[in-house]
Amino acid sequence: MNGILSFAFMAIVSSCGQSTREAGQIAKDDDKSRTINTGTMSTTTSGKIDTATFANGCFWCTEAIFEELDGVISATSGYTGGKVINPTYKQVTTGETGHAECLQIVYDPEKVSFDELLAVFWETHDPTTLNRQGADVGTQYRSGIFFHNEEQKQKAEKYKAELDKSGAFDNPIVTEIVPFTKFYEAEDYHQQYFENNENSNPYCKIVIRPKLDKFRKVFKDKLKK
Repeated sequence: MNGILSFAFMAIVSSCGQSTREAGQIAKDDDKSRTINTGTMSTTTSGKIDTATFANGCFWCTEAIFEELDGVISATSGYTGGKVINPTYKQVTTGETGHAECLQIVYDPEKVSFDELLAVFWETHDPTTLNRQGADVGTQYRSGIFFHNEEQKQKAEKYKAELDKSGAFDNPIVTEIVPFTKFYEAEDYHQQYFENNENSNPYCKIVIRPKLDKFRKVFKDKLKK
């Protein structure tokens, strides 16, 4: 990954005509403030709620990252993009279901925009490796954006093209940008995996912790207080 990625992406985001509040108009909820209980945290929102679905490698890593962003109400590990109904983790790991490990992100667009979520998405994994992230290999680890509306599609495609053009990465981006269809929540033991296994699973220390530390440095101004 080229070191100019952060600069390149922020330049692209700043050129977009829509503000965070304008992006928030996608939401179909009411405007009343309220508190949403997610099971692991309680977050006060502006009442405008939206959803993003990303696949960018092992969901143990991506959940740990996105749930720290201010404005993210919940980050749920699961599966999407395949043909098997209600898949299990064991089935998905075969690479034969068509599903990718993914993250379903519910967020408050008044606090964090889809543009900013995209910035984190591309900054925290390698979107140039086909069907793999590091030592994790298979179609279940592919890079993907599963858009929920036309605006998300247009933004994802625009930024992908601009990042390729800018030379932010040494190789072309292979991230698939496809319509969202169905999300299947992963088994309970996958949820908040890093939080629950940080000190017991070597994968957490060797793989997730370095990614999380880098993310916290780059996006320190966007984290929950």
